[in-house]
Amino acid sequence: MTRVDVFTDGSARGNPGPGGYGVLLKSGSLYKELSAGYRNTTNNRMELLAVIVALETLKMQGMHVTIHTDSKYVCEAVEKRWVFGWQQKEFKGKKNADLWRRFLQLYPTQKIIFKWIKGHAGHKENERCDQLATQAADASAGHLIDDGFESGLYN
Repeated sequence: MTRVDVFTDGSARGNPGPGGYGVLLKSGSLYKELSAGYRNTTNNRMELLAVIVALETLKMQGMHVTIHTDSKYVCEAVEKRWVFGWQQKEFKGKKNADLWRRFLQLYPTQKIIFKWIKGHAGHKENERCDQLATQAADASAGHLIDDGFESGLYN
């Protein structure tokens, strides 16, 4: 069974403001980094989007995936199973429903566990993801549009 370690981080300047995510995937000797910047978004959206992009990047299903994140919002929503209750209530009154729905389409395709790690505490992979996320947020050009945030439908 293939094992993948995923490290993620999200950033938003001003929160809301320009934002970005950083992802690092490791499996054996394979290593991949991903990032993108958005012109207007929130930190929580970027934290969650980082996880989604990582899962969408995986080519095979049924892998053992450990997601290391410094986002208690994302980690606890899944590990404490809150997101499944939100789903049953059709995300009524919940922010980021568009991204949570996208995550929930991916969640059953892998064997996923979340591990919370303290951010900005010298964890090598988390620090790299933070660099990727902040560089993407701070880029002067090439920002994408976070339609879910900018439309106001899911905030």
